[in-house]
Amino acid sequence: MHRPQPAPTAKTMAHRPSLEKLNLAQRAAVRTLSGPLLVLAGAGTGKTRVVTYRIAHLLSNRVNAERILGVTFTNKAAEEMQQRIGQLLPRKQKRPEISTFHSFCVRVLRRQIHELGFPEQFSIYATSQQETVITQVLHELAGRTIDARPADLLYRISRWKSSSISPPQALELATNDLDELAARVFRTYQQRMRALAAVDFDDLLLLTEELLRTRPKVRREESSRFDHILVDEYQDTYRCQYQIVKWLAAGHRNLCVVGDDDQSIYAWRGAEVQHILSFKKDWPEAKIVRLEENYRSAGSIIKFANRLIQCNALRHPKTLRAARGPGRQPRVLRCPDEFEEAKAVVS
Repeated sequence: MHRPQPAPTAKTMAHRPSLEKLNLAQRAAVRTLSGPLLVLAGAGTGKTRVVTYRIAHLLSNRVNAERILGVTFTNKAAEEMQQRIGQLLPRKQKRPEISTFHSFCVRVLRRQIHELGFPEQFSIYATSQQETVITQVLHELAGRTIDARPADLLYRISRWKSSSISPPQALELATNDLDELAARVFRTYQQRMRALAAVDFDDLLLLTEELLRTRPKVRREESSRFDHILVDEYQDTYRCQYQIVKWLAAGHRNLCVVGDDDQSIYAWRGAEVQHILSFKKDWPEAKIVRLEENYRSAGSIIKFANRLIQCNALRHPKTLRAARGPGRQPRVLRCPDEFEEAKAVVS
């Protein structure tokens, strides 16, 4: 159910950011202040500008800053977004919560992890500490050293966690000896980490998703903190991140996601492009805005890119248009393998 927004006053109108620098599609995304919104932002189409202007526009419409959550994937992106929002707002204006998924989940867990039987003062283990625990688990399981690198096992465990796969499920999915070993290590590793009052980076997401899914009281408390949620690079979300966003936005449904299925390149680390492809199915009343005017590349490059990406069977239909001139014609270089390709690029 949408929460009605109070009418802007003369004071907030005076600080409303001008939309003159935005094109028509960008303005449509910025001015859509309620309900689910999917912004399909092609490469170089001003995605960050739209996100920052939209947040500033929400604030100028008397949405309290602490009721807005913006989530992105890297600290650098979050810092850039905060800086650009600050350039659009009065100096004394409060800033919304802009952070990475992991930073946001840390804050949730500091408040709520006791609901899962963990102490509130838990430790977050770095990779080297994880490998130490894995090495100990390997020795315990076999009673001797096994010829398996902890890094290889951690990679498999991380992929399973990103896909919300439990240790018993991982064992069922194992197709070779190394997968089976990793699945057995996975179970004992999780038990050892809990005994140490420690979590790893994947646990930050996994445990937050578990809290929202299994603890209605926690879900009510955490989802009621915000009236608006914005997610950047939505095509790169893992399953547990996708579930976290759905739980948080289910009540108010003021969810804006920005991304481009044509730029999904992180399937190897657990990202699922299906999340952005099925957004309209998850949120039937969603509005879709396509940003198709590219300000970064010459027209000749855009033409090649459009022809190539149209070969994808599953994608949101969109065609980039170059705001710049045609430019020089690109040269297509075919190489026999990746090593020759690397040499050609470097030279």
